[in-house]
Amino acid sequence: MTDFGQRLFDYFSFRASVLNDTVQGYFMKKDSAEVEFNRLKASLNPKCPLPMNKQKAEKKNYAFLTGMVNMLVEANIGDARCDYDPRGLTMMTHQSMPLRTLSRRVDGAFPSVVNPIAIWEIKEYYYTTTFGSRVADGVYETLLDGMELEELEAAAERKVQHVLFIDDYFTWWECGRSYLCRMIDMLHMGYVDEVVFGREVLTRLPVLAREWKAVYDAAENDV
Repeated sequence: MTDFGQRLFDYFSFRASVLNDTVQGYFMKKDSAEVEFNRLKASLNPKCPLPMNKQKAEKKNYAFLTGMVNMLVEANIGDARCDYDPRGLTMMTHQSMPLRTLSRRVDGAFPSVVNPIAIWEIKEYYYTTTFGSRVADGVYETLLDGMELEELEAAAERKVQHVLFIDDYFTWWECGRSYLCRMIDMLHMGYVDEVVFGREVLTRLPVLAREWKAVYDAAENDV
């Protein structure tokens, strides 16, 4: 085997180990996600938006992962503002003039989509029964965003943290495992800074949100 072949083999082994030994255990099913959502809602008494999913009839409910993300961000940024539902495209400016704009809207931005410190996307599919093209497209949309952010950050000389939150055991582990491989690849390629899997949101997001708040406070003090 060549040196390059050995490096590929070692990487594929590492990726499989990460997914099988760590990531798999983080994924929740709908009932577990609902329990965690309700627990946070009761303990945090949030003021942030808690959107509903896009399902109908008996499947209509809160968007559990999105709600958990919103509540945990709110609980860890103090009185700082946050755009929990951006209606515009992410933009970086220079001397009050537009510099770069992303092609797609994201699911959240701190403190806003204009000159954000962090942006995030959320892929939750608790009621999905098949792995369709819409789910697969979401993975490559994240890749596109990462490529555009790379250009944006080079032009603006400012870093925007790019985070992806995903959950649902059936969708991602039973049906979409090959796309989890692509996510690990994107992490190593630098096109996404963090992928937060399932219940990992409960421990990892508070840390991230406090880091964003520290950057925000430092920038405010420099003004």
